[in-house]
Amino acid sequence: MSRFAGKYAIVTGAAQGIGAATARRLAAEGATVACVDLTADRCSAIVDEITVTGGQAAAFGADVSDSAQVERLVADVVDRFGRIDVLVNNAGIIRDNLLFKMSEEDWDRVLDVNLKSVFLMTKAVQKHMVEQRSGAIVSLSSRSALGNRGQANYSAAKAGIQAFTATVAIELGPFGIRVNAVAPGYVATAMTAATAARVGSTPEEHQAAAAKLIPLRRVADPSEIASVVAFLASDDASYVTGQTIYVTGGAR
Repeated sequence: MSRFAGKYAIVTGAAQGIGAATARRLAAEGATVACVDLTADRCSAIVDEITVTGGQAAAFGADVSDSAQVERLVADVVDRFGRIDVLVNNAGIIRDNLLFKMSEEDWDRVLDVNLKSVFLMTKAVQKHMVEQRSGAIVSLSSRSALGNRGQANYSAAKAGIQAFTATVAIELGPFGIRVNAVAPGYVATAMTAATAARVGSTPEEHQAAAAKLIPLRRVADPSEIASVVAFLASDDASYVTGQTIYVTGGAR
């Protein structure tokens, strides 16, 4: 497939997990991808992987929860590529704890990285998409938006992404810009491995326990989330906007 031939995309949090899988998928379908993480070096492996297989990608470094760095990042990407057709807001962290143990610092940092970054990146990119009268923005929410023990900060951020998505879709729709979100369930990533360690389990044990509660009886691979992101970013979803698609293997 070449759904993104001639298109230019930004993927935040692209160094690993869902972000890397999404960058890989968009590039495989023809996009030139700006892979963004805290430092450009963190994205070097995925950029090398994409270019070795014939794709086009470049690494950029920025803290996407910082407005000045976001403005510089988007300006640098536009200077290099000339336009932005797709934005994937994937950057995220966890600082899990029960509410009575959660620090204000951990609350603020998770909200900044997971939610404020979506606001900053979307605001910076939309002005270029408005000029083009086209664009697709996909943000990563989570099943945790429905509530998850020990994740008051993360759940609040991911629920906020859904409300932000629905609202911005209304505002940007008249300019031909579609805005959607994907809410994964359990995905085998470094983040869920960290969650396993927090509760004294190995990633394999944690995944096996989670799989028993999922109708499909397995956890997701990052590539399975990337495929839904790619659909929403593509013209195959040309009349889909303001939506959050849950990708959970049937878990409720």
